[in-house]
Amino acid sequence: MSKVAVVFWSGTGNTETMADAVAEGARTAGAEVDQVQATDFDASAVAGYDAVAFGCPAMGDESLEEDEFEPMFEAAEAQLPGKKVGLFGSYDWGTGDWMDTWRERTEGDGAEVVATVIANLEPDDEALASCKELGAALA
Repeated sequence: MSKVAVVFWSGTGNTETMADAVAEGARTAGAEVDQVQATDFDASAVAGYDAVAFGCPAMGDESLEEDEFEPMFEAAEAQLPGKKVGLFGSYDWGTGDWMDTWRERTEGDGAEVVATVIANLEPDDEALASCKELGAALA
């Protein structure tokens, strides 16, 4: 059985809804899942997981949330080489460029990004189905 962490930050609840769907998809596929808010996640724990899904909405000029999520993610980057990773989050404005930038950054860290999912504002049924598929791909 694989062990998957779903680590997220959510300001409005949209990204948390997506995290719930990612975790559900991984569990359904047979993985043991720990779902953790970014503020409660010790980045050194990445090594103990077979795969990690990171979720964060776009903030400001389409960047990751700077006070809680970004420091945690930056601390985790050294452990990402060779790790299966999924990325997800919601946005309100722009075109979703933050996800492309985040994916490139994560791949540059040496991670295998298996999927990304974005949702404009509240995730619709299609976005939630994609989140479940992301979770299954990590399991």
